[in-house]
Amino acid sequence: MPCVHDWDEGSTLRIGSYCSIADNVQIFLGGHHRTDWVSTYPFPAYLPEASDIREYGGTRGDVVIGSDVWICANSTILSGVNIGHGAVIANGAVVSRDVEPYAIVAGNPAARIRWRFDEHIRNELLNTAWWEWPEEEIRRTVSLLCSDDLAGFLRYARSRPNDGSSKR
Repeated sequence: MPCVHDWDEGSTLRIGSYCSIADNVQIFLGGHHRTDWVSTYPFPAYLPEASDIREYGGTRGDVVIGSDVWICANSTILSGVNIGHGAVIANGAVVSRDVEPYAIVAGNPAARIRWRFDEHIRNELLNTAWWEWPEEEIRRTVSLLCSDDLAGFLRYARSRPNDGSSKR
């Protein structure tokens, strides 16, 4: 389980299906400090004399982690970040901006180092939204999900009846 830091600043965390989250992952739902003020200390959070000061630090918004995301150990996710389906967050990355679906990001700040698949395959995988399939179907197709047979998986996904589930 990730360590979620929340100071009741109104943001939420949403994690999609089939995500892999390693040890020592930190997710911040707020706690930002103002670097443009004389002091970075959040006086309004602690001193009654500063209770009328409203625009100190706080959150940059919700953290939304798509489905089939792998977040490696010792990574940090800051508030206001959306991580797209199928993305990989490398060990020790500090994610301060949105991550596109099926991107692999690394570093501080995290930056895309490559795509998992070419654009055509990424779009097709997103259109399958396989993470929304019924669990029984996931169990039936696990041998395709756990393989590099992208063509076979996409062939199967295209043959499914359209059940009206949302895509992407």
